[in-house]
Amino acid sequence: MSIVAGSYERFIWGFNLKTLEISQSEPPQTLIPTFTFPSHTSPIKSVSVAGSVAVSGGSDDTIKIYDLSTSSEIGSLLHSSTVTSLAFFAPSSVSFPRNLLAGADDGTVSIYDADPFVHLQTLTVHKRGVNDVAIHPSGKLGLTVGRDCCLGMVNLIRGRRSFYCRLDKEATIVKFDNGGGTFFMVMDEKVSVHESEDAKLVLELDNRKRVLCATPGLNGILFTGGEDRNITAWDTASGKVAYCIEDAHLARVKGIVVLSKNDGTTDDDPNIVASASSDGIIRVWDVRMAKKDNKPTPLAQANTKSRLTCLAGSSFKFKSEC
Repeated sequence: MSIVAGSYERFIWGFNLKTLEISQSEPPQTLIPTFTFPSHTSPIKSVSVAGSVAVSGGSDDTIKIYDLSTSSEIGSLLHSSTVTSLAFFAPSSVSFPRNLLAGADDGTVSIYDADPFVHLQTLTVHKRGVNDVAIHPSGKLGLTVGRDCCLGMVNLIRGRRSFYCRLDKEATIVKFDNGGGTFFMVMDEKVSVHESEDAKLVLELDNRKRVLCATPGLNGILFTGGEDRNITAWDTASGKVAYCIEDAHLARVKGIVVLSKNDGTTDDDPNIVASASSDGIIRVWDVRMAKKDNKPTPLAQANTKSRLTCLAGSSFKFKSEC
């Protein structure tokens, strides 16, 4: 299992987490550093991971590509503007991503082939900067939200913007659930849940403080983190809090990633979630413990001593880990 974090100081950080073995006689898990170097010439805005591949985008108008199996940088892509958001399309049947979607500060969204990394098309989707991009699990369409207070839809088969509408408020995050039946938008402290077919509003979640990161989990759970320093698990069917890790960090939570296997083979599979805060701390949690105690002890922790801005991860196992 791999974790990648980007920082304001231009550094990219890589960690490995070994397969978790639940045993009281064994020591707590440790995050093993695999690489760290100043990959960009300005702050890193976004990172994304799929299988053994990672990418990072920054204010230097560049996307950097990494091979996690060798802990090395393997290439870069020049972009039109500051890269604000990155998202891979990786079918579950393959271990390598098929496409990469990149949002930029000039309102454009670029589509790349990921094997090999080749630029396919750049579309103007928003009138101002793109805040976030998300790809439907089918790989056929993408959603974008921007600083122009609009929601955009991109047809990834035909390579064109197919839908564009104004929102009541600027959305900073957009995510599909694991099945693609619903999507979520974050507007300050509120999270709206919509049906993917017609964008119909299903319900609204009120976090009371600004949400800075969100990621879907299993069984209709949505994890959020932000200025309240908590990791909150929402039941998107009822709109209520399923459980919460209170004071998960001492500073704002800037990134959350689900590292579980997500195949649902057994109920005993660890429910592993990693989180990162603006003070440089990365923590790994077994969220089953949060259901029993709202202040559980993290399974592992690492201190990067930098101002982290984003987090991504993968449960893909390399041969050395098997």
